[in-house]
Amino acid sequence: MLAVCQELGIESELIPRIATAFGGGIGGGGVICGAVVGSVMAIGLKYGREEPRQPRDTAYALALEFCQRFREEMGSLSCRELTGIDLTTPEGRSAFYASDVPLRVCLPAIGAAFRLVMELLERPAQAADTASEDRERD
Repeated sequence: MLAVCQELGIESELIPRIATAFGGGIGGGGVICGAVVGSVMAIGLKYGREEPRQPRDTAYALALEFCQRFREEMGSLSCRELTGIDLTTPEGRSAFYASDVPLRVCLPAIGAAFRLVMELLERPAQAADTASEDRERD
């Protein structure tokens, strides 16, 4: 998320702090990959609502497309499925840090997430709105 914000010129002391617990599939729970969560938050930073009554279609469409593309490329959105390790146990955490999983799985997942979300965020606004309209028709 920090790298995306830097690319978009968004500066805030909160940016690195807000993503601290994303790692390990949200606090080491092995749920959704933290790179996915950070990417969806980055979409919200650019296309999110400022007031509840504002439309959210573009953000929803881009988040959905991002998740579909990430799943196609990486095989899953789940940290546990991607790594094959249960990070909720001391044994799992030890196995994780003693393995090549951070380099073999996590680093590529972070790279893929960054590349995919930047592709979506760099689209002209009209293309992002079209993705939203296409989703509404489906």
